[in-house]
Amino acid sequence: MPPRVVLVGPPGSGKSAVGRRLAERLGLPFRDTDSDVEADQGRSIADIFVDDGEGAFRAMESAAVAAALADHAGVLALGGGAVLDPQTRVLLRGLPVVYLEVSIADAAKRIGLNRDRPLLVGNPRGQWIRLMDDRRGLYEEVSAVTVSTDGVTADEAADRVLAALGAGAPQ
Repeated sequence: MPPRVVLVGPPGSGKSAVGRRLAERLGLPFRDTDSDVEADQGRSIADIFVDDGEGAFRAMESAAVAAALADHAGVLALGGGAVLDPQTRVLLRGLPVVYLEVSIADAAKRIGLNRDRPLLVGNPRGQWIRLMDDRRGLYEEVSAVTVSTDGVTADEAADRVLAALGAGAPQ
């Protein structure tokens, strides 16, 4: 059974925090594919990037996403770059995907734009803007709805997600 809700968005959009709140409200399990990769590899994503490179990480990420989409019936948060994989985008078709949109100002407040984020090393603000230029269209392509998480708590964002999906709980 596929996930009841899939969350996508950039670093700092609140995918994990909002996903946990959403799962609690719906009485469903929560799963994060970044955590799946780390558990499977026994090391952090930052270490995978340093030791194996981005290409190797993306392959691991794609496998984790495919597995989670096939066997997780709860709320699923995808890593920010998961939508870069064309096969992942195909697998997301027809699913209740929510794009959590966030401004750079709010993202910076939440994550500092550097902590354990290998793609944001160096010039975090510039890297985040470039990353969004590359990914925004992909987030929009795969999502059924877009919810802004700017200026709200994770609980308030979860309320927004439920409202955007209609009737509170996707079937």
